[in-house]
Amino acid sequence: MPALFVDQLTVIDFAFFDTHRGIVGESWIVDLVLEGELDDQGMVFDFGDVKKRIKQAIDATVDHKFVVPAKSEHVSSTTNEKGIELRLTDTSDNRYYHQSPEQAVVMLDADKVTMKAVSKVLNQACLNVVPENVVKIHLHLSTESIEGDYYHYAHGLKKHLGDCQRIAHGHRSQIHVFKNGQRNRELEALWCEKWEDIYIGTEEDMVGTEHEDPNDYYRFAYTSEQGHFSLELPQHRCHIMKSDSTVELIANHIAKQLKSIEPNASIRVKAFEGVNKGAIANA
Repeated sequence: MPALFVDQLTVIDFAFFDTHRGIVGESWIVDLVLEGELDDQGMVFDFGDVKKRIKQAIDATVDHKFVVPAKSEHVSSTTNEKGIELRLTDTSDNRYYHQSPEQAVVMLDADKVTMKAVSKVLNQACLNVVPENVVKIHLHLSTESIEGDYYHYAHGLKKHLGDCQRIAHGHRSQIHVFKNGQRNRELEALWCEKWEDIYIGTEEDMVGTEHEDPNDYYRFAYTSEQGHFSLELPQHRCHIMKSDSTVELIANHIAKQLKSIEPNASIRVKAFEGVNKGAIANA
């Protein structure tokens, strides 16, 4: 049967809950194959429509959302006038609270967030937007091949007018650090270890925690265009920035932090936001 393919159709940037790692930022590359009969144009599906309609379906399903394994015993959820409230516990008995509009969360019909489970949801979303001559959809999810160190981070951007305003979405990102013009793997490894599975919070978004031991937890909350968002998680899972956590400000923040370690060196940071995009800063 005829088939067409689109490699790297899109990248899904999202966060998910892992019972061992907590809230994890992630970036998955989506490759697509469509099988079907040829239409009157001699096509399975027009490439322009593939890139528009299927990409939109994928983005609307998982991209910039918080994906939660609904069948896990570590997950409890309720819906009310606030939207959806999640109470989560990891295997180290750390507790997490997430509240947001329902559109910012995916309750995955699984006990663990895996590529296979997410692919099933995405496949159904794509089937809803393709013409009848398309009979099979094959989605392949993968992570970027990175030579060197990388980190996973989650965050939210309350001032953003798009889906980045959601308080728990994220990225899997590499970083390039140059010391006096030369790539420095040691500084890269240092920062990636520091930010392994990190949540980047903004200082002005911090509010009083409702946890019984407030010295161990941070709570962030804000109201943006899509509604009210709130997130509470262990302090050791967080890194606090005085500014918002756009990739431009993240790159600048990292450059300044590394400059304090290497005060006599010129530092250049190329900070990635997921795959093939990011920002550059010097210090």
